[in-house]
Amino acid sequence: MGETAAARTRDHQLRALVERMTEAATDWLTSLSTDQRAKATYDFPANDERTAWYYTPTEQGGLPLGEMDPIQQRLAHRLVACGLSGPGYATAATIMGLENVLDAIEGWRTMYPGRTMPSRGRDPQLYFVTVFGQPGGKAWGWRVGGHHLSVSYTIVDGRIASPTPLFFGANPAEARLVGPGVLRPLAGEEDLGRELLRALDPEQLSIAVLAPVAPTDIVQSNRPIVEVGALPRSAAQLFGRTVPASSVQEFLGADNQHGHPSTPANDRGALRYENRPKGLAASRMTPAQREIFAALIRQYVDRLPDELADLHAARLTGTAFDAMHFAWAGGQERRQPHYYRIQGPRLLIEYDNTQNDANHIHAVWRDPEGDFGIDLLAEHYRLAH
Repeated sequence: MGETAAARTRDHQLRALVERMTEAATDWLTSLSTDQRAKATYDFPANDERTAWYYTPTEQGGLPLGEMDPIQQRLAHRLVACGLSGPGYATAATIMGLENVLDAIEGWRTMYPGRTMPSRGRDPQLYFVTVFGQPGGKAWGWRVGGHHLSVSYTIVDGRIASPTPLFFGANPAEARLVGPGVLRPLAGEEDLGRELLRALDPEQLSIAVLAPVAPTDIVQSNRPIVEVGALPRSAAQLFGRTVPASSVQEFLGADNQHGHPSTPANDRGALRYENRPKGLAASRMTPAQREIFAALIRQYVDRLPDELADLHAARLTGTAFDAMHFAWAGGQERRQPHYYRIQGPRLLIEYDNTQNDANHIHAVWRDPEGDFGIDLLAEHYRLAH
């Protein structure tokens, strides 16, 4: 197939994906009552709300699954599935289900910050679904967010913007099943990172390892845009704007997952985010190492529907891939707190596993120039004026 024909096929597939999202969002909104729809929707762009995202359990904008009937919940899940691959949706559904496991681990007692009605602190029904603007319009979007899951899309002039931030987390990251089985929804993100680290020679390791102690969380936290000079926010800053400070403090006081030590002062500078990537460049890796590195990046890209994943993976070749850097901090053995960062043109991946005795993963893919469609929206408004 020639390049032009391949491009036409890809464009057709992407248009079909937008149509599926439009249909799924429309069908879900149509199923809602007037009061539900008022809670579930915002005018576009509503930037303050649309660019707010969370991976803590926190009250936030949108309509939670727990305030929908079963058919509405099914339609909401259909929308989520439109934005993910089959394996990506299976991972997201597992992350939601882990709330039950975490509730049991914590003794069924944790409260949900900012929720005024009786609620569980760990609840697979407290994932909030939001639509911005009119599905199928010139510019619109949708978002699903809750504990350890954030999926958001912006569609501009029928084009899908960068589907980032895309956050998956897991607590526990590893849960025993009956017999020899183990549930590890983010196993690839963890194991491939460590496999790449172990494949490096001593000289490469000296470049890749930024600090002996991992940061307390992903460095960019849940900032709406990627910020130069960023270090992790405090746990108290990771909750919704409407959540009272007293509610946050009550939750943190009962949540022993945040009891890990802070990053030593002399390591903070090494971990600080800068425009210039830190760590080991792919151009300095052997072919075998590059293969592991590419597979690690695909763990994040392959969360997307196939047609989108292929598009983004195609951009990670040649000089763009050569410019990707891999950086590590913390221990190198399983169940030792650790962190890695992948940074290059239009890509930032952060992974952190430090809480709960290194059994609690945060893993996010971001586009420093295109999160929440800021690049496509700038072009759209420029052409409109």
